[in-house]
Amino acid sequence: MKDRVVICDTCAAKGVVPLGVAWADQLSAAVAHSGLDIDVTTTSCLNMCDTPLSFALQGPQKATYLFTGADPETDTQDMLGLLRLYADAPDGWITEAQAAGRLRLCLQGRVPKL
Repeated sequence: MKDRVVICDTCAAKGVVPLGVAWADQLSAAVAHSGLDIDVTTTSCLNMCDTPLSFALQGPQKATYLFTGADPETDTQDMLGLLRLYADAPDGWITEAQAAGRLRLCLQGRVPKL
């Protein structure tokens, strides 16, 4: 198992394709071009419906993070910065989040590793 970002696929439905699904597709391509070894997946409902778009970061033996309020139109580069920080943190504990840009302000919670 490797690090992954899990995007809510029911958040902020827009037309036929929910916004989370479209962003996951866009982000998958951006991650592939960035050289990061992180999976991009979706899940139905992260229970943050009042402030979409939500996503989580998870990794083996790492802290888990939950974010809300992401904007796929403006946050893809910040997401790549956040994913680099997470990938480089052996225990997932991000102490300096400047590279995550605006997304650092979208953090709702962090769960320590087991």
